[in-house]
Amino acid sequence: MDLKNVIDWALNESCSDIHITVGTNMAVRKFGTLQIMPWEVTPKECEAMIYSILDSKQEEYVKDGNDLDLGYMYPDGIRIRANIYHQRNNLAASIRLLRQSIPTFEELGLPPVVKSLAELPRGLVLVTGPTGCGKSTTLASMVDYINRNTPRHIMTIEDPIEYIYPHNMAMIHQREVGKDVNGFATALRSALREDPDIILVGEMRDYETISAAISAAETGHLVLSTLHTTSAAQTVERIIDACPLEGQNQLRSQIVNVLKGVITQQLIPLKNGTGRVIATEVMVANPAICNLIRENKTIQIPSLIQSGKKEGMHSLNDSLVDLVRKNKINREDALSVSNNPGTIETLI
Repeated sequence: MDLKNVIDWALNESCSDIHITVGTNMAVRKFGTLQIMPWEVTPKECEAMIYSILDSKQEEYVKDGNDLDLGYMYPDGIRIRANIYHQRNNLAASIRLLRQSIPTFEELGLPPVVKSLAELPRGLVLVTGPTGCGKSTTLASMVDYINRNTPRHIMTIEDPIEYIYPHNMAMIHQREVGKDVNGFATALRSALREDPDIILVGEMRDYETISAAISAAETGHLVLSTLHTTSAAQTVERIIDACPLEGQNQLRSQIVNVLKGVITQQLIPLKNGTGRVIATEVMVANPAICNLIRENKTIQIPSLIQSGKKEGMHSLNDSLVDLVRKNKINREDALSVSNNPGTIETLI
């Protein structure tokens, strides 16, 4: 069995991920649900599929027992993101299928305020949510919007590079961790000497990267990044908790000065079974919210999001209830991703 054939089939079936494990059946993820495939694949075929996307150095690295993240593009333009790893002395791979074209805000179903955040001259804008909720695609749509509308210099720091951006009105340089640069924090510090207007950081994984991203925003750049959090309030808490205790008060002051907005998103299966739809929470860092962050009262952020609808803010529950009322998603699916299911029941 050939991996490219499997990828072509999976794309045709609207799958988002492929899982290959030597010694067991392959699996795909379709509309968020994992499906075990009935195909009989030999261990040699599984290994051949995995090694087919590796160069000689990568293959040697994996054979030495290491895990590997990589991006790969086929000659026909199909691009994948893969993680190669080992389990029970066997090789395995998780492959994410990437869109061949970057969708617009409207195609993704993002609220209009996202466009306003993408147009900001400076500050920190975060896209958050669980794994597989489309954070990278939302960031890509923001970069693509900027690229099509403004003459700005964009630096991206990714692990691995996912979407390839053609030069349009903007100039875009993409750096891959492990190939072009050693790490996120190193690339961020270097970027400050490369005359960027906008810096995209694939993920703020640790305090060193968080600190470097905030410093970049403080020096007048627009910084876009992601975190694995499920609400705006939790996002602020995660950033602060990553800092050593003695520096947290200073970090709160820094966040207040640079944070412009947080977009939290979830992908929920459509009621008719034909795909998934996005539900979002948007927090715009207005003076009242900044004051809560400064005073360490992030627990009160949800109430200010509720009262900030004129500024484009809304809670995840607002978005979920709207989708239920429009008959797009099931009530049970809305409750399963809500941070406050009781409120949803009341609103419905």
